[in-house]
Amino acid sequence: MADSDSVVSHDMTSNSEAFDLDRAHVFHSWSAQGALKPLVFQSGSGSRLWDFEGNSFLDFSSQLVNLNIGHQHPAVVAAIQEQAAIQATLAPQHASLVRGRTAKAISEVAPPGHNKVFFTNGGADAAENAIRMARLHTGKHKVLSFYRSYHGNTGAAINATGDPRRWPNEFAYGHVHFFGPYLYRSSFWSADEQQETERALAHLEEVITFEGPNTVAAVLIESVVGTAGVLVPPPGYLDGVRALCDKYGIVYIADEVMAGFGRTGEWLAIDNWGVNPDLIIFAKGSNSGYVPLGGVIISDEIAATFDERVFPGGLTYSGHPLACASSLATIEVMRSEGIVEHAKKLGETVIGPALRELAEKHPVIGEVRGLGVFWALDLVVDRATREPLAPYGGTSEAMGVLTKACVSRGLLPFANFNRMHIVPPCNITEDEVREGLSIVDEALTEVDGYYTG
Repeated sequence: MADSDSVVSHDMTSNSEAFDLDRAHVFHSWSAQGALKPLVFQSGSGSRLWDFEGNSFLDFSSQLVNLNIGHQHPAVVAAIQEQAAIQATLAPQHASLVRGRTAKAISEVAPPGHNKVFFTNGGADAAENAIRMARLHTGKHKVLSFYRSYHGNTGAAINATGDPRRWPNEFAYGHVHFFGPYLYRSSFWSADEQQETERALAHLEEVITFEGPNTVAAVLIESVVGTAGVLVPPPGYLDGVRALCDKYGIVYIADEVMAGFGRTGEWLAIDNWGVNPDLIIFAKGSNSGYVPLGGVIISDEIAATFDERVFPGGLTYSGHPLACASSLATIEVMRSEGIVEHAKKLGETVIGPALRELAEKHPVIGEVRGLGVFWALDLVVDRATREPLAPYGGTSEAMGVLTKACVSRGLLPFANFNRMHIVPPCNITEDEVREGLSIVDEALTEVDGYYTG
């Protein structure tokens, strides 16, 4: 893109130098280090990234599904710069104007009765501290969460996680997993959404009963399951979770780390169903990751538990001024530019219809599902058997072909197991969406040959 040329001209560093430095000194997450060949990027703007040679990529991954306002939004960059000039850092025990304003702005996004925010550095430690709050508030210890889920890579958060990243990290205690609703691959032999809701809730109540209601502190679930497949809950399910938590005195923790702040076309994903959890964890889209930030939005009832009782948790960078400035600016930008409404419209009028057209063309697409700018293509080798294009917890030659076909055409994709996730920034333009989906279309054509049904 045009403005990439001016950026490159001010920096003589090359792709090769950046790559060599990375491979010599950077230890990457979730990877065996020896065979890594990471893509190099220098900068970005809006929905695009470019490298030191000016090669441009349309970002359909939003990095880790956190770049809700796109790369280098000028208003947010300016807010960080202005805050750095005033107050670059401040310990969390002190009061800061930008911290207070940000907490107020975030609490106003939540349902009524949530007026306090505990700031963390990201989603994992938000989950960690929400679990701690629930345990202390209830005096109980068990945490129930989906098998198909991801909540972060710290002690309790990774044990609450259901996906295979949990397996080598199971050191925390008191975690129990259950099956959430997923009609396409139903664990309950359901014929429709109503049955899936009823049977999934019956399953959850049975798990609570057999684990002992007097031992269960919290039910922790992603409002829309993210990395594990963009699983949109059927009507009535989240209301049913709320009712079960009320019935058994359990804290309902809504994980909005990936689904929140516009991703589903609402400020929070729970707004799609009007549900009011006890604790809401956030991160990612709250400032698009410009500076590390996360947190827990706390119900007034749980906050009152710690009016006279010490909350035994804290972080050196809790409510960091630069992170707060970036979040406050992000919320203001999302409001002034109508980004949440734009994301909703894109999902309803552009992305959803276009993906369903692709499903008619490409037999490898078993199901299309999503909301806003939060979508997944469930890819199969046979629509009748629904056998996935890659095994659970792994990849396949076909998925490798799909990813490479996208990258070679200038699209940065998000793929996981047998799925291609369509998760661009919330403020991507309609033309950019169509450009990206045209590339996905071409890439899927290369993969259709793996279909055996």
